[in-house]
Amino acid sequence: MATSDKVAAVEEITQKLRNSNAAVVTSYTGLTVAQLKELRRSLGENAQYRVVKNTLTKIAADEAGIPLDEHLKGSTAVAFVTGDPVTAAKGLRDFAKDNPALVIKGGVLDGKALSADEIKKLADLESREVLLSKLAGAMKGKQSQAASVFQALPSKLVRTVDALRAKQAEQGGAE
Repeated sequence: MATSDKVAAVEEITQKLRNSNAAVVTSYTGLTVAQLKELRRSLGENAQYRVVKNTLTKIAADEAGIPLDEHLKGSTAVAFVTGDPVTAAKGLRDFAKDNPALVIKGGVLDGKALSADEIKKLADLESREVLLSKLAGAMKGKQSQAASVFQALPSKLVRTVDALRAKQAEQGGAE
């Protein structure tokens, strides 16, 4: 690879790392071209899977300020995630279950280094949309509970006042 090509490759990888929410480093040794194509499809629209050179990626990661050095050994490919990292992590985990040749080495999420186990835990989370809908449902439930409490207060006050009037009427009539 000529020096100008290497500089361009480092610049491209640096930009991908800076523009990504997450990056997952994998080993792909033993996967066929057809399997890599299937993997790229399984990651969805918000992730790009690229085979990279370790030395160029190390330089790019250093320039981007992202800690990837420990994962850049052996055959390496990186999934650059620009959307929901949970979806990409699930795609990688599920593909690795069916294709043991794909090994998740580690990665980074919002500038924080992740181990392979942490990426697998990330894959176990529900998607962003599901979590947001659950949050909205919980908030709606709390609002209806608050509304019930606020509606109960005036009616309870009216019943208390009526009970006091009735008691006063009894005491006033008894004298």
